[in-house]
Formats: sequence, structure tokens, C-alpha cells
Amino acid sequence: MYPKDLIYTKEHEWLKKGEDGHYVLGITDFAQKELGEVVFVDLPEVDESFDAGEELGSIESVKAVAEVYTPVAGKVIAVNGELEDQCELVNDDPHGQGWLCKLEVADATIEGAMDADAYTAFIEEGE
Repeated sequence: MYPKDLIYTKEHEWLKKGEDGHYVLGITDFAQKELGEVVFVDLPEVDESFDAGEELGSIESVKAVAEVYTPVAGKVIAVNGELEDQCELVNDDPHGQGWLCKLEVADATIEGAMDADAYTAFIEEGE
């Protein structure tokens, strides 16, 4: 169910390392299901820098507002502008077109990082 080429966190974010060495960040299918229908996505600014664990944006749904944290330190080099008019992409394709931002990573060490199998076990255990 969860793509094998992604890295997952206990905060229900995912990262994918691109061939260019940059990382794409998004939220997991589990997270979007918990949120429900997404109605607004607040993304960081390009060139903004963050430390690992720092809040970089939020996702608003009909049920709640959830903060998005970066699991790695780095600088935002791109944001998914399509989410401005099509925030439902987070629900429809969270591991693909619903990505949030692209990061130039200073330190790729991710505390508690999980592969797809470990993440699946994590959510099945009830977090």
C-alpha cells in the first residue's frame, strides 16, 4: 500500500530522495485519511530554511488543522503550486501529485525513519 521508495516518519510525513540529491516532502495516505477532506494547504516560501523538526506549513481540512514538520534540516527550493487551486490532490494522490515541497537538505539524518514495511506496522499498531 505504501510506496517502497519513500522514507516515512512517525509524524506521518514522507520523503523521497531525487536523482538530483534533493528531497520531496509530503504527508502519508494515513495522514490524509485522518484529516479528511483537505480545504487549504499553507506551504513555506521558496528559499526559506528550516531545522529538523521545525514546522514548515499546515494542512487544513473540514475536521482539523494539522501542522507539517520537516524531518530534515534544509532549504525549500520548490513548492507544489498546484495545491493552491487543487488542494484535493493531497487526498487524491498523497504520495504523488499531492507532494508539498522540495528541499535542499543540509543533513539527511532522519531520527526514527522507517521504510514502507516498518511504517505499515507502525500504523497497524495504532501509533
